[in-house]
Amino acid sequence: MSNIGQAFKHGKAFIAFVTAGDPSVEKSAEFILTLARAGADIIEIGIPFSDPIAEGAVIQRANIRALQRGADIERIFGVVETVRRESAVPLVFLTYLNPVFHYGYRAFFERCARALVDGIIIPDLPFEEQGEVRPIAQEYGVDVISLVAPTSEQRIKKIARAASGFLYIVSSLGVTGIRGEITTDLSALVASVKAETSLPVAVGFGIHTAEQAAEVARVADGVIVGSALVRIIEERGENAAPHLAAYVKAMKEALALM
Repeated sequence: MSNIGQAFKHGKAFIAFVTAGDPSVEKSAEFILTLARAGADIIEIGIPFSDPIAEGAVIQRANIRALQRGADIERIFGVVETVRRESAVPLVFLTYLNPVFHYGYRAFFERCARALVDGIIIPDLPFEEQGEVRPIAQEYGVDVISLVAPTSEQRIKKIARAASGFLYIVSSLGVTGIRGEITTDLSALVASVKAETSLPVAVGFGIHTAEQAAEVARVADGVIVGSALVRIIEERGENAAPHLAAYVKAMKEALALM
């Protein structure tokens, strides 16, 4: 079982997302460690990109801020290495295919292995085209996390059976962002995925309250939160750490009741 899989062995997993380089590269390492110490089981690190097509306004703004402040892939690998000196929390990159392609697939995943990055999510890489990435990632021990959307019914079997790490269930159509209500039949969607794989299943997109997290955790193995955390950073800037910690602790308390 991979390091990511281990994170699901002790109850419902809370997966936290932050954009690297926001509000600064230096603060990113501090904030990631804050999330880990507060109880986050897996941390997704967004590599800022100029055209983050899967992201809503909150994370789009974070990408812009990070790029304006000089965040690039090498500096983000440096953030990971700083975190790794103090924490073994599973770390997953979320990025788009263009930065990985331009870095070079083999060079990128070799660098991931040296920095001890556990997995990667590439929202604009269709499942049918993962063949150019997955074998190289696997060679370097990096799980390629597959996404399953509410419209994926006809492809769930293929996606689930080829997956590694965990399956990322997209709760709603559209881009990331806080939602007042999730209307997708998550119970049926999660059940259809679990029928095809023994891997853990986590749900993201739109979740931001403890009540939503608890509701989702009734059917899923984990809950993913991004925009709510990124918004805390947007509002609190370099002073966000205690607010991030308080948020994670509240979410973990809600999941512990499941």
